[in-house]
Amino acid sequence: MTKLQVRAFLYQLGCFAILFIAGRYVVAMYTGLTGLWIPMTAFIIATLISPKFQAVKTKDGEKLFMKWIFMKGIREIG
Repeated sequence: MTKLQVRAFLYQLGCFAILFIAGRYVVAMYTGLTGLWIPMTAFIIATLISPKFQAVKTKDGEKLFMKWIFMKGIREIG
């Protein structure tokens, strides 16, 4: 794995973790779900709304891109 691929993985993992923890708290506090349904629902929510990061080799070298459902199109990161 290249340096940018590792960075993309860490960004994606970090965003997912933040959204999973926040989603788990919201689901536990504001819904009537119990047991295994709380983390399962938080997992699905975090998976759907977390941004996707990808390292791509272009003619200008390797670049990091991000796609998110709340932004239009694909954005180049750094």
